[in-house]
Amino acid sequence: MDHTEAANSNTNSTSPSSSSSPPPPLPPAVVLSPCAACKILRRRCAEKCVLAPYFPPTEPAKFTIAHRVFGASNIIKFLQELPESQRADAVSSMVYEASARIRDPVYGCAGAICHLQKQVNELQAQLAKAQAELVNMQCQQANLMALLCMEMAQSPQQSSEQSVDNFISTPQSYQSNPGFLEDNNNFGSLWEPLWT
Repeated sequence: MDHTEAANSNTNSTSPSSSSSPPPPLPPAVVLSPCAACKILRRRCAEKCVLAPYFPPTEPAKFTIAHRVFGASNIIKFLQELPESQRADAVSSMVYEASARIRDPVYGCAGAICHLQKQVNELQAQLAKAQAELVNMQCQQANLMALLCMEMAQSPQQSSEQSVDNFISTPQSYQSNPGFLEDNNNFGSLWEPLWT
């Protein structure tokens, strides 16, 4: 590679249009349209409009709902009394309360809260019932396991007792059928000891 090619490659690698570095991002475009509140109220949106940060022009329904219940002057008064750090939460709360009041004019958001509390109480009762059933089943399982262990512990004793009982009761059955012993006299050789 000669000096001209090296110079060309150096200029290409350091130029801002190289493919390795993306172009710097463009600053966000400033929207000059009025906020949704000013557009709905049909007034000119000032530079320091209190409503503009919270009611953007893309969400007109948000202001319409809050305006219908609280009124524009009350919303502005509420926001001016609050520090800026709390205004966004206040706006979302006002919009929620207003939409709840439109859905339920009598109870508003209190009706929604009562309905949710009722659901929570019902679910807690169902949970308590399920937990009680689970404890009951666990007790039944423990009792069953205890019974099985007791049966297993008693089974060698019971089998020996049953064999003695069977031995005692079998002569009576033999007495009822005397031909049984006469027919089986050839078993006598089995009773002889295997060693002599």
